[in-house]
Amino acid sequence: MLQRVRHAEIMRRVRLAGATSVRDLAAQLGVSPSTIRRDLELLDRDGTLRRVRGGALAHDDADVDLPFAEVAAVDESHKDAVAARAAGLVRDGDVVLLDIGTTTVRVAHHLRDRPVTVVTSSMAVLDVLRGDPAVEVLVLGGMLRRAYHSLVGVLTEQALRQVCVDRLFLSASGVRPDGQVTDSTVAEVPLKRAMMAAAGQVVLVVDRHKFPGSGALRVCGPDELDAVVTNEGADEATLRALGEAGAEVLLT
Repeated sequence: MLQRVRHAEIMRRVRLAGATSVRDLAAQLGVSPSTIRRDLELLDRDGTLRRVRGGALAHDDADVDLPFAEVAAVDESHKDAVAARAAGLVRDGDVVLLDIGTTTVRVAHHLRDRPVTVVTSSMAVLDVLRGDPAVEVLVLGGMLRRAYHSLVGVLTEQALRQVCVDRLFLSASGVRPDGQVTDSTVAEVPLKRAMMAAAGQVVLVVDRHKFPGSGALRVCGPDELDAVVTNEGADEATLRALGEAGAEVLLT
């Protein structure tokens, strides 16, 4: 991979996650950690990002949230395959909770015309289902995070304490080699944990590129997942760790 192409990809990932590590970037880009360290030093010198021990951060004044449509277009076919498999787990009459994220929006598409109830803090999910009379939609309140079409904050967390759902479809920024689920956004992590507490079953929906993905914030351990839906080609050692912790691994 040419250096300029690699630098552009590094910046895309840092902007998307807010923070990322040398180890993750090396694995994702297929180069050595020493190469990534040199790249980060150059990008830091240029003022493009902020180099920190073990990785890099987006600048405090940078627009960390990429436009939702731009994120949705990345690896779209893989996300849709995961979403279709996940939606197949839903039975008529179920109450499901859809986390924010581009893969969960694809799950919403596959739930159209189904007699189910969908609870969500995602405005993108609402856009998909608002005109569908077959689906009951319960929207959690909160503060609008415009770039990512989601509601966050204490009002959202309080609303989650009032609901009880059959199944949560959980999104994440990454899955570590030991099966730990991570995310990159401080505002979203408490909501993910509150969503898990409201659900009878937790299903992680992530495409294969989220192994290891990114994210410095811990969402949950593998033992807190009932199932993981991802693509063939996801890291096999990580999938084994998830399975050994008790999660059912479903591949598309």
